[in-house]
Amino acid sequence: MPKTVYFDYNATTPLDPAVREVMVPLLGECWGNPSSVHHIGRKARSLLDDYRDRAAVFLGAKPSEIIFTSGGTEANNLAIFGTARLLQGKGKHLITSAVEHHAGLHCFDFLEKHEGFSVTRLPVDRDGRVAAADLIKAIRPDTTFVSIMAANNEIGTLQPVAALGAICRERGIIFHTDAVQWLGKEPFANVAQFNADLVSVCAHKFHGPKGAGLLYIRSPLHPLPVLFGGGHENERRAGTENLPAIAGLVTAMEKFINPPVFERTKLLELAGKLRGCIETIPGCELVSPRVDSLANTVAFVVDGSDGIALMAGFDVEGICASSGSACSAGSLEPSHVILATGRRERANSLVRFSLGRDSTLAEVDFVCHLFPDIIRRAQRV
Repeated sequence: MPKTVYFDYNATTPLDPAVREVMVPLLGECWGNPSSVHHIGRKARSLLDDYRDRAAVFLGAKPSEIIFTSGGTEANNLAIFGTARLLQGKGKHLITSAVEHHAGLHCFDFLEKHEGFSVTRLPVDRDGRVAAADLIKAIRPDTTFVSIMAANNEIGTLQPVAALGAICRERGIIFHTDAVQWLGKEPFANVAQFNADLVSVCAHKFHGPKGAGLLYIRSPLHPLPVLFGGGHENERRAGTENLPAIAGLVTAMEKFINPPVFERTKLLELAGKLRGCIETIPGCELVSPRVDSLANTVAFVVDGSDGIALMAGFDVEGICASSGSACSAGSLEPSHVILATGRRERANSLVRFSLGRDSTLAEVDFVCHLFPDIIRRAQRV
């Protein structure tokens, strides 16, 4: 077996060599500022416009509806802060779910604590899924904005975002979805399939570069900026555009989203074997749903242990897994997703295996062979 088994593809994916090849010339040969009016800057601007056009064609959007960002976190921040503040004159009630990525949840926490907004966090069932009936029940006359992620990063649950978006559109409420974990893993035709006014995208989840993402904004919506400076990105996101990263983002989108680079049939087979192994270990409970879930994600909780001991045990054997969101690395706090599903006593023992393009049956067999001993050692700790 190789020295390392990487089962943490929901955290990040390796940069694809073909994507890297597209980026390298833009780090040297075309180094101009796209906002400069001289010929070096105009060359960069021409390429930036071309990549924006390509992103729009791929997503089924207008070029003016594409805002390039530094990744999914910034896209979520712009969508949530920018829209909530824009519409606060119409109402200050916002709705999200209890299982969102922290890049969304923390925005709502801030708006509630510091800016006088009222936030409803929708409950989820034991699979981590929002019910359309709960959204309808939560809507008030002063509700202006709803944000529900498309696919959960910790346990893989797919949300009924098209149905939730339709509910919001019928009532004139702006709807945002964080599609960071969806794209490259689940079928994608065009951005309209989400029934969303705003959609967040992140390149490094589908073999693009880190530090690159975009926010789709359905016109004529114009969220207030959260970054100030120059008039970049149609005055919606100040800061000189990172042209190499944008090139990598768009290239990865075109190569790896349709069809998804995470091949469902292969991953279901590998994940199924992992599930079977986990189910044989006393004290382990699978928390990833069996249906309507990311095919690559197998998450479970363990009695009598915690995430830190479990991660250490896997890492000693060269197995890269996660205890939830990679953005919370080192955190000793229980998983908010597991808490929301009603497993309070096990919320600090989440383990997530997330498989990817290069995962193999031999790797799964290796993990299954070591799995019982790793769990026992962690429980003793």
